[in-house]
Amino acid sequence: MSIWTVVSLVCGLVLLVGGAEFLIKGASKLAAALGISPLVIGLTVVAFGTSAPELAVSLNASLHNQADIALGNVVGSNICNVLLILGVSSLIAPLVVAQQLVRLDVPIMIGVSGLLVLFCVDGQLNRSDGVVLFLGGLVYTIFLLYQSRKETSQGVLDEYIDLGERSLSGKDIGWNLLMFVGGSLTLVAGSQMLVRSAIAIAEVFKVDELIIGLTVIALGTSLPELATSVMASIRGERDIAVGNVIGSNIFNILVVLGLTSAVSSDGITVLNSAMTFDLPVMLAVAVMCLPIFFTDNEVSRREGILLLAYYLLYVGYLVVHATGYAPWSGLLLVAVIPLTILMLARLSWKTWIAVRNKRSAID
Repeated sequence: MSIWTVVSLVCGLVLLVGGAEFLIKGASKLAAALGISPLVIGLTVVAFGTSAPELAVSLNASLHNQADIALGNVVGSNICNVLLILGVSSLIAPLVVAQQLVRLDVPIMIGVSGLLVLFCVDGQLNRSDGVVLFLGGLVYTIFLLYQSRKETSQGVLDEYIDLGERSLSGKDIGWNLLMFVGGSLTLVAGSQMLVRSAIAIAEVFKVDELIIGLTVIALGTSLPELATSVMASIRGERDIAVGNVIGSNIFNILVVLGLTSAVSSDGITVLNSAMTFDLPVMLAVAVMCLPIFFTDNEVSRREGILLLAYYLLYVGYLVVHATGYAPWSGLLLVAVIPLTILMLARLSWKTWIAVRNKRSAID
């Protein structure tokens, strides 16, 4: 492996993050200039824009017959979003979880994760599956637009207004258009560099492209979500940090993977390793969000540490499994058991305290 392969990988990641930033800013300002509601801009362009790298990489990989990278990118990103991003963000400050997320968006994330696993049972994510997922993404977006009309929180409204200040000057429109086009082209270039260098690395170390997609590419394409959630947590906008992750995970499955499998001539072949391990882990992580979010409507620092520990164990398992050194894989799996017991015990304790407090309030 030459040094240029590593340089290409790093440059690809930088171009992806930078391209996504320019794309979001340009699209937001252009939409505002056209008179689109700032609230709608925030719920659609900005929320989905952080998933643009996943879309660019997965589409590029699919069109170049690298379906393992396309699937691994989405599955790995969704796992990374919850375990790593929420874990890091909650260490900065405990994250507030809005009731709407618990009642609506998290169940939707669990539902679409389960639907993806169901579609992959036959070992193939074909075009018809992709069309169903993509149509689901359109329905979800329309629902978001409908919900935005009923938003009453002044803080949220002010947040979206800041994102969508309207300007009709030719200079501003031209600059925003340039950012939008430039960001799109940068995303495409970055995705091509990233996919090519990842394939080269996989060939050198003789590991599956799925592993590269689940680790290096998944982490790289999740950088916009990481930056958004961490900055939101630092600024005290802790509800946005959680909402960004959940919305991105839903978008990744419905739109990114749906569109990717729909445009692929042969669909996406699902490896047995993904079906028996990675996809179930993605579903389990989605389900795990519900009890964590339900207790006190927050993600505490202790829960954040557990999430980070799970992510390190997951990546560690992938690495040692790729090397074929089975004893280490067994030890890592054993470490998961006490962590899981610890998390379940803490969640049970917090739930019992919450129920007891509610009963005391009623009495």
